[in-house]
Amino acid sequence: VDHGKTSLLDAIRQTNVIASEAGGITQHIGAYQVDVGEKKITFLDTPGHEAFTAMRARGAQITDIAILVVAADDGVMPQTIEAINHGKAANVPIIVAINKIDKPVANPDRVKQELTQYGLVPEDWGGDTICVGVSALKREGIDDLLEMITLVAEMKELNANPNRAAKGTVIEAKLDKGRGPVATVLVQNGTLNQGDTVIAGDVSGKIRVLVNDKGKNVVKAGPSEPVEIVGFDDLPEAGDIFYVTDEKTARQLAGKRHEFRREQELRKDQRFKLEDLFARIKEGEIKELNIVLKADVHGSIEAIQNSLERLSNDEVRVKVIHSGVGAISESDVMLASASGAIIVGFNVRPDPIAKRQAEREEVDLRLYRIIYNIIDDVKKAMEGLLEPEYREVVLGRAEVRATFKVPKVGVVAGSYVIEGKITRNSEVRVIRDNVVIFEGKIESLKRFKDDVREVLTDFECGIGIERYNDLKEGDVIEAFTNEQIKKTTTSDSVG
Repeated sequence: VDHGKTSLLDAIRQTNVIASEAGGITQHIGAYQVDVGEKKITFLDTPGHEAFTAMRARGAQITDIAILVVAADDGVMPQTIEAINHGKAANVPIIVAINKIDKPVANPDRVKQELTQYGLVPEDWGGDTICVGVSALKREGIDDLLEMITLVAEMKELNANPNRAAKGTVIEAKLDKGRGPVATVLVQNGTLNQGDTVIAGDVSGKIRVLVNDKGKNVVKAGPSEPVEIVGFDDLPEAGDIFYVTDEKTARQLAGKRHEFRREQELRKDQRFKLEDLFARIKEGEIKELNIVLKADVHGSIEAIQNSLERLSNDEVRVKVIHSGVGAISESDVMLASASGAIIVGFNVRPDPIAKRQAEREEVDLRLYRIIYNIIDDVKKAMEGLLEPEYREVVLGRAEVRATFKVPKVGVVAGSYVIEGKITRNSEVRVIRDNVVIFEGKIESLKRFKDDVREVLTDFECGIGIERYNDLKEGDVIEAFTNEQIKKTTTSDSVG
């Protein structure tokens, strides 16, 4: 989380890097190793949690310990909460580094107090979360932090056997102009040697070059060492598990996996819709219904979360894995996709990128304006009574550029259609700062002085909304209709 995460990593590297090498820390890989006494620790600098989620979505467990950086002067921010939820969902022990304790306004106790609300109770308060005060700027507390990491590693008995064929995870992969597909991998067990044949996902290849985190060529890499591999036939995906086999097996397996992946894509099994919940409970497939919840204010979140979690019964546990205030963002969709969750939005909308992402990832995104309907839908889904009857289709969005008072009519919004089209008989909602403030019908739609049936993208128009005059510049008017969905039997809807 950006509370001086990178500066803290820099401080750790500089405190533990030999002077001659200090210039040589060219950042090749988003991972580096430092020596602590006899032991080595590898830090993965996750660029935000998107990367972390994407890897989790592919079932990879790369981190043994998560370090949550919280600024002593800022305290817990929304993205901190998101990071905590990701860490918990991935089931890794979390060590909290309270950064910037050198600042006069720093208040570590407030941070600890805030953390307890999210289930992280500090050790000195009788809990089991290790909190370490550090200052990246003054290089204070760094050794304590490293000591705590090694301590947790010993307690969790995190060990690996270097004398076996290597196995690990792909952290990222990119196409390099001169070298072809280059994959950054983390060896998790065994030792990886130059010349080994590896397979990752549906890609295989023979290792031609190994480059370590200092940018030097090496001939082998042991457990927990991050290295770049050159030699894959194609790009593996981040989060794919790789291991060493012989060439023939690697080829056959890669072929089979390629077939399997194609079938999977056709089935898209993990993404599920609320309507299928009952059928999947009956088949014993689902024991938990994961929900990502976003709302316009804090009060609603608490109320909805409590009501939803109370719906849990013997067969299914309803679990809100992340909740937050504000528009539904791309990282919400990524988290839902990784955890097989549905997204529930109360009085908020997805931003355009998140919406496209949800369609691409086939995440079930549900938007509500009445709390009762959310609870009711989930309850009916659990009992198998939820029938999809109407589906909302967004036709277009227009931005209000100016407002005019027209006698006997009310306020008319001079608007510019930014996407899709606005039609005379559609329903509309007024969105201000990604929060829905009104829903209703269009009363008048004009271009210049003429009434028109529809206005397309990049045209201007005047929109009057039935019984609503509180329009302001910068509001977005979203036009939508509800389409009846034809009922299909389960066998029709597969594929």
